[in-house]
Amino acid sequence: MSPTQDLTQLSDAELMRMEREIAARHLNKFPYFAVIWAFTNLAVWLSLWPLVFMGVIPLWLGFVIACANVTLSYLPSHEAQHDIIAKPGSKLRWLNQLVGHVSTLPLVLPYRVAKHTHMEHHKHTNDPKKDPDYATHADGPLSAIWRSIYYRQPRADGGLNAYGAALERIGRPDIILDGVVYQLIHFGILFALAWSGYAIEAALLWWLPRHIGLTYIQYYLSWAPHHPGNESGRYRDTRSFRSILGNIGSLGMQYHIIHHLHPRIPLYRTPRAYWEMKPILEARGCNVHEL
Repeated sequence: MSPTQDLTQLSDAELMRMEREIAARHLNKFPYFAVIWAFTNLAVWLSLWPLVFMGVIPLWLGFVIACANVTLSYLPSHEAQHDIIAKPGSKLRWLNQLVGHVSTLPLVLPYRVAKHTHMEHHKHTNDPKKDPDYATHADGPLSAIWRSIYYRQPRADGGLNAYGAALERIGRPDIILDGVVYQLIHFGILFALAWSGYAIEAALLWWLPRHIGLTYIQYYLSWAPHHPGNESGRYRDTRSFRSILGNIGSLGMQYHIIHHLHPRIPLYRTPRAYWEMKPILEARGCNVHEL
């Protein structure tokens, strides 16, 4: 008899106890890499501007690096959103908040907007009315990419455009101002650069990389780990999946089910926690068969 068959004979309480024991081994681990990643990634992106303007590196290379920078900018903030770097009231709380705020600057995504809408996503995953990320649901990869782009258009009512409605629903319309300020500064800088003769540089170092990054992030952080997204519940709303780009290429999301079950496990420890927990997840009937 396999370990999974043995586990199916256990009660929910026994399975939960085993699951929590495994999770406890991966909690309260300081994510050094995420902190270094946040500031290094931002520094590299900022350095591209003078390097390209002075001709030290060609614009095409700056564009490629900028795309990587913007795509990689969200995950350190995601760690901060879940207080993984430091809990409220701890000595390093300032670092948690600093990482949360600065890491998503290239993405033009305010930390408070990201945090509050992401908490709503966790509370209401796959709920068509309450999940702020529900609009990323799609029948397949190409459709998911198209929907990401479509819902970024001015009059669309999904994607990032739905975050305002989510903030109003939870009684935090004040946070919408953060997004307004970020967008005004973003487009103000782009306009100033274009006016100064650097329109192409502005487009290829920020505007286009941001849209490419948003599409990539929404594909791997939202669509892939929740597809087909037609179930709700602790063990039904998320899955593990295999990406042709591997775990690094998928931004660590192959094991996203662990994050939804235990959000304070650092990203770098989710693979190990997954493999330790997989027999329990199988006994629970989770969608973990691709890995």
